[in-house]
Amino acid sequence: MSSFPAGGIRANPEAQASSGGWQNIPSEARRPVSERISRWLLREWIWVFLMGYGVFVGLPWLAPAFMHLGWETPARWLYGFYSLFCHQLPQRSLFLFGLKPMYSLSEIRQVWPYEDPLLLRAFTGNPIFGYKVAWSDRMISMYTSLWAMAFLYALSGRRWRPLPVWVFFLMALPMALDGTTHFINDLLYGIGERGFRYDNAWLVLLTGGRLPTWFYVGDALGSFNSWMRWITGVLFGIGLGGLALPYIETAVRAALEEP
Repeated sequence: MSSFPAGGIRANPEAQASSGGWQNIPSEARRPVSERISRWLLREWIWVFLMGYGVFVGLPWLAPAFMHLGWETPARWLYGFYSLFCHQLPQRSLFLFGLKPMYSLSEIRQVWPYEDPLLLRAFTGNPIFGYKVAWSDRMISMYTSLWAMAFLYALSGRRWRPLPVWVFFLMALPMALDGTTHFINDLLYGIGERGFRYDNAWLVLLTGGRLPTWFYVGDALGSFNSWMRWITGVLFGIGLGGLALPYIETAVRAALEEP
């Protein structure tokens, strides 16, 4: 018959450790579930950002689709929410399901005779014109290019070095100049079709009038003003992504290294 030491069987700590005890459980597995989830979200932050921000970038395109389908209530919710981020002026917005992708202010006035910005921005479209995207062309270019930069950053393995700050400011400067001059023009002359950023007479002088008249005047697709909003928005989005994303990655890695 076997005999046991007094006090019963006692575990040998060294043997327990060598046979796979608590000490050999990976530190990650010993963390609470909530902490493991938060750390996973940090490790995969770029993909979480792409999904969440992608929804934010994509929802404005649903507003005209909802209006076209007759689902006005969710469409109004989207227009109302994105009005917090954008002026939504119809002459500077894209339209879907209509005759043209963009309309001049004079065309819009045929069915919506207002010039006050608060009233003008309320025009969402109609079955003939189609329905406007819930934010303007500049917002589309700026927000979408930032999402595209994040996607490329994720595909690169998150190894980019951040852009120098001065490069970011250089890339943001064109949008600041374009937006500021439009703002000054609207203050001086109103939203109507007048002012130095409507006819761009200064650009006619600089180029000797060699380009078609439609390129200089107004906000139509292909015009100077339209190109400036698209290009400056893209430059800003690329610059912001190139500057901010690597710094976020560095901060996340530092947080994950903490015990």
